Amino acid sequence: MERLWAPWRAQYVASFTRADQMSECFLCAAAKSAREHDRELLVVARWESCFALLNRYPYNSGHVMVAPYRHVGEMEELADAELCELMVRVREVLRALKSELSPHGFNVGLNLGRAAGAGLPEHLHIHIVPRWHGDTNFMPVLAEVKVVSQALEEVYERLHAALHGGS
Repeated sequence: MERLWAPWRAQYVASFTRADQMSECFLCAAAKSAREHDRELLVVARWESCFALLNRYPYNSGHVMVAPYRHVGEMEELADAELCELMVRVREVLRALKSELSPHGFNVGLNLGRAAGAGLPEHLHIHIVPRWHGDTNFMPVLAEVKVVSQALEEVYERLHAALHGGS
């Protein structure tokens, strides 16, 4: 039997234990942090009522989450202005991802509630996952290993610049 090593998965699995022990959700921590910590926390943009950050454990290169600053778990809890800005900013992130990474398509969505797959059901967030033809292959299907083709730091630099007016 051939072994495929993916040591980053150990950090990912351990993150679930840490999340259960955290006194504050990671989205709230990122939202409240000072801007000088944005790179470390992978926050690529901040706006009036929401912000965007790279997923530290991405499904694909450029996997971004857009979340309201407020800690709410249900769409109905958002004010109309928050909901509107959330969607406008998702559109802005899509444009930046198209410009910087040239994906062939996207998966965009929310997992509302633990039964729907939400890892953090108390703080809703919209996932934006760039997709390319052929990015699903035997690795995740047979080996439970996902190959992510770009470093988080590189994607951060490109998206941060695109979302702040320069590429």
